[in-house]
Amino acid sequence: MKRILVLGAGGFIGGAMCKRLKDEGHWVRGVDLKFHEFFDITQVADEFIKGDLRDPRLCDSVVTEDIDEIYQFAADMGGAGFVFTGENDADIMHNSAMINLNIAEQCVKKKIKKVFYSSSACMYPEYNQTDPDNPKCAEDTAYPAAPDSEYGWEKLFSERLFFAFHRNYGVDVRVARYHNIFGPHGTWDGGREKAPAAMCRKAALALEGETIEVWGDGKQTRSFLYIDECIEATRRLMDSDFIGPVNIGSEEMIAINDFAQMAIDISGKNTTIKNIDGQEFQDKYGFPCPVGVRGRNSDNELIRQKLDWDYNQPLRIGMEKTYEWICTQIEKENNNE
Repeated sequence: MKRILVLGAGGFIGGAMCKRLKDEGHWVRGVDLKFHEFFDITQVADEFIKGDLRDPRLCDSVVTEDIDEIYQFAADMGGAGFVFTGENDADIMHNSAMINLNIAEQCVKKKIKKVFYSSSACMYPEYNQTDPDNPKCAEDTAYPAAPDSEYGWEKLFSERLFFAFHRNYGVDVRVARYHNIFGPHGTWDGGREKAPAAMCRKAALALEGETIEVWGDGKQTRSFLYIDECIEATRRLMDSDFIGPVNIGSEEMIAINDFAQMAIDISGKNTTIKNIDGQEFQDKYGFPCPVGVRGRNSDNELIRQKLDWDYNQPLRIGMEKTYEWICTQIEKENNNE
């Protein structure tokens, strides 16, 4: 049994990791600004501390010498409507960077044996993701750097921060670049939700004959990885001798319009898609349409080579599970009105 600290335990991936670690028999301390929205985090963490990891005093108190490993998921983040409007850039960069600076320092101070940092595919250069049919996201394509958002720039900075602490102070780090992780027990409305949750919510709420709105022309491509597979790959990375960075994602690339249609098909409704971008979007929402790069897909060659891991669940199966869960959340909200 190890003593493990999970930062961002109140979030989607952090909460799922706490569950996995407890199932494996480890002792878990979770830390976050908030409790988990969808389950009692205190049931899957031996300790849960509610606090702000931007505060170095809190980090000093929660990173203790008896901790064997740290999983660092805490970040200021959200979906396209949060990341790409430009209105949250300062908070995104400042808040996440402060957390990582504090934790890197504490790893040295407390002689922590191993720390995992969750980076993102958003750090890959925009110029390699202009062709929706042929994006380039192999790990060695990260430089020359040119992420398409301040969120991506901060992730790249923090990758370099942890690797610098590895070189200069001997901190044993692991870094993974996540590609659109989704599934039940994640944010599904309010503006910070990711595309899978947004598509499922729109399809679930649509009435027969209505349209659901898709931002942009719908030809942009992405890949999405189900949460259970993300947790498995992350645990394999942490238990390996490979420090990364490495992609953790699916190679099942799909156009966003096709993705929206998948959600509609799962719903079984006679619903159609309405694409909205350009001036129409600006007039409706007051800011440019936040669609991100034209194409992005995980390249899993390195993780197959280093960790003998690959995704195995089709996207449709994960979306069916997510759609069903979101329908239960909508029903709960309706019953509470």
